Amino acid sequence: MAENLKHTALYNLHIAHGAKMVPFAGYEMPVQYKDMGVMKEHLHTREQAGVFDVSHMGQIFIGGGHDPAPVLEKVIPSDIQGMKSGQMRYTVLLNDQGGIIDDLIVTRLGEHSFYIVLNAARIEQDLPRLQQLTEQDNLTLEHDQHRVLVAIQGPKAVDIVDEIFPGACDINFMHCKMLDVDGHTVLISRAGYTGEDGFEISIPEPLQGPYLEDILKHDSARLIGLGARDSLRLEAGLCLYGHDLNEDLSPVEAGLSWVIQKNRRERRDFAGAERIMDELTHGTKTKRVGILPDGAAPLREGVELCNQDGHVIGIVTSGTYAPSLKHPVAMGYVNSEYAKTGTVLNALLRGKSIPVKVSEARFIESKTKRGKAK
Repeated sequence: MAENLKHTALYNLHIAHGAKMVPFAGYEMPVQYKDMGVMKEHLHTREQAGVFDVSHMGQIFIGGGHDPAPVLEKVIPSDIQGMKSGQMRYTVLLNDQGGIIDDLIVTRLGEHSFYIVLNAARIEQDLPRLQQLTEQDNLTLEHDQHRVLVAIQGPKAVDIVDEIFPGACDINFMHCKMLDVDGHTVLISRAGYTGEDGFEISIPEPLQGPYLEDILKHDSARLIGLGARDSLRLEAGLCLYGHDLNEDLSPVEAGLSWVIQKNRRERRDFAGAERIMDELTHGTKTKRVGILPDGAAPLREGVELCNQDGHVIGIVTSGTYAPSLKHPVAMGYVNSEYAKTGTVLNALLRGKSIPVKVSEARFIESKTKRGKAK
């Protein structure tokens, strides 16, 4: 390929399974596989179990002789100090203006250690932000590029994981367990980005081959590409950085103010707090919403949204056909006065005006398990 693209450790596995490879976040990644295709891969994940290679994402370990949480809280608005060992939080990394540098998941591994998963396309922006703080506070930061990260999502995910890692499923949603496997540490998190119950497994290099083979031997497991991953997350109302989130948008505009716990709002001691607290009090000019088009034509990123007078009042940031719903869905930003669920707008699609209705951003019910699996 013309671009100098990187490969994950599972590249040969993708090729062997007939993957169609495309550039994504500096990597050559599978968008779909020849035996199924995007639609079937999507539905298989909802009905059985999808296996996703997410090794391109940044796996960061932060530690030291003291708790890194107060340092992380300077640029992350969530309650990190209050996290217990094994607990995870979806949150955001902020710039000094309160804009979102990245959305990420933070896991407390122990009293003095954290594991953070970054979006692949934002690693070069995230690392300097985190390194500057950790170096000032004599903490260590390791970007581990030798671990494979695999997501297993869907109703059969628990059976697969429990068979290969007995007892690992006895964790709640957004919790992580460290397992000692043949002298190596495997991280198993009950999390994912599809709206399904599932797990993300960080596997060290020496164990990657045999354990991946065991996962894929299961009758319910199929490799799933980026195409279905995108439609799955959009049905679940989950944001994709670079489309639905960027450095100009705040967590409040993005509908993510829930990541800022009450004690952090009271302390107001995180980057961009003045702007964010003002928005929480007085509102924002724009809001992220779900969009349901009238008809079968999907709305893609960049499609303008208009009010009944024909004035542009918003834009689509993500859109696709939703296989689970047999209908197109989208999300985007509109002027706040038009953000009420049920508001009728028009989308300008290839020169035509298509009626759309504002909805909740989540289009399907989440199936994540808040209680223990077994």
